[in-house]
Amino acid sequence: MIELRGIKKSFNGKEVLKGIHGHFEKGKTNLIIGASGTGKSVLLKCMVGLVQPDEGIVLYDNRDFTDGTADEKQQIRKEIGMLFQGGALFDSKSVEENVMFPLDMHTNMSKHEKLDRVNFCLQRVGLENVNKLMPSEISGGMKKRVGIARAIALQTQYLYCDEPNSGLDPLTSIKIDNLVHEITHEYNITTIVVTHDMNSVLEIGEYIMFLYKGETLWEGDSTTILDTQVKELQEFIFANKLIRDMKSHSPNNK
Repeated sequence: MIELRGIKKSFNGKEVLKGIHGHFEKGKTNLIIGASGTGKSVLLKCMVGLVQPDEGIVLYDNRDFTDGTADEKQQIRKEIGMLFQGGALFDSKSVEENVMFPLDMHTNMSKHEKLDRVNFCLQRVGLENVNKLMPSEISGGMKKRVGIARAIALQTQYLYCDEPNSGLDPLTSIKIDNLVHEITHEYNITTIVVTHDMNSVLEIGEYIMFLYKGETLWEGDSTTILDTQVKELQEFIFANKLIRDMKSHSPNNK
């Protein structure tokens, strides 16, 4: 479980996060949603240690990550996997080398052991016989799958997915959502997905935190979100539906 206690953050006098509290449970796909500029990215950076909050703490299974020692933080970082927007693969490395990268950085495994782990992770995300291909030789959806394989290579306890469906067609987006959901339950991972994609929200949102102007305005799940009486969340849902309808009628989708 990941717990947030009163996370606040300001930049140049502007308060971006205004005291965020939350619990993200193990074995669930936990979503953070909201429009651009609501603080989602800043909150994510506070949670993974890229930004130090002005106030509040982040706990990983009751371990204080915010104020922990360097060694304590390093241990927790080894348990974190990241799926970045766009995949963020190393262009100069093959698929195999990309997935092996965290094993090279954080383990003393033999070459044979690392290769076995790479092959296992690639097979788990539905990719075989692509080890020697370069990122430029695979599709956007495949890049996301490679990114997931790399994220779970270290037997991840906590998985962060930043806009995992960005740039993907609807069918591929569904496949990525399903894969993230399956891996979360299969390995009992605490997964956090930052997204504004309502399809993802409705399909895999087992816990959903809605941010608005740096505050949590609503918490719930995919079975209750459409019944919300929170005006700002209703507007967010409507705006997403409008965008989807426009895309579905676009000449490029016919």
